[in-house]
Amino acid sequence: MTRHLELGRRAEEFAAAWVKKLGWQILSRNFTCRLGELDIVALERKTPEKRENELVVVEVRYRTTGEIQSPSDSIGPKKLRTLVNAGRVYVENIGWTGPWRIDLIGVTASPHDPEDRWRLEHITDITGGNFPV
Repeated sequence: MTRHLELGRRAEEFAAAWVKKLGWQILSRNFTCRLGELDIVALERKTPEKRENELVVVEVRYRTTGEIQSPSDSIGPKKLRTLVNAGRVYVENIGWTGPWRIDLIGVTASPHDPEDRWRLEHITDITGGNFPV
């Protein structure tokens, strides 16, 4: 495995640990269909603030410190469409009828830093509830 792919895999593990720390249940990792791949799919349980459970598709982006593009800037319209379309397939496959959204977890670090110094940015609902066609 190349160093870049290894760092991406470690960043995904780091993000999954964050999702678990939030108390969410991970339902799937690396779900693949003909329309794309979903890094993490989780269930955010109902809380006093949330009236119902919500399915969350989590896109994980890793960037090294000093790269021109931040993790959040690396998601363009094409990638959003891919996430929405693959998310729709996932939702249909499991028969989910509740609300769902797409979150981004960006991990930024020097490739030589230990994971405890990695910076994590969690952006909730990157589509603003508007799924592009």
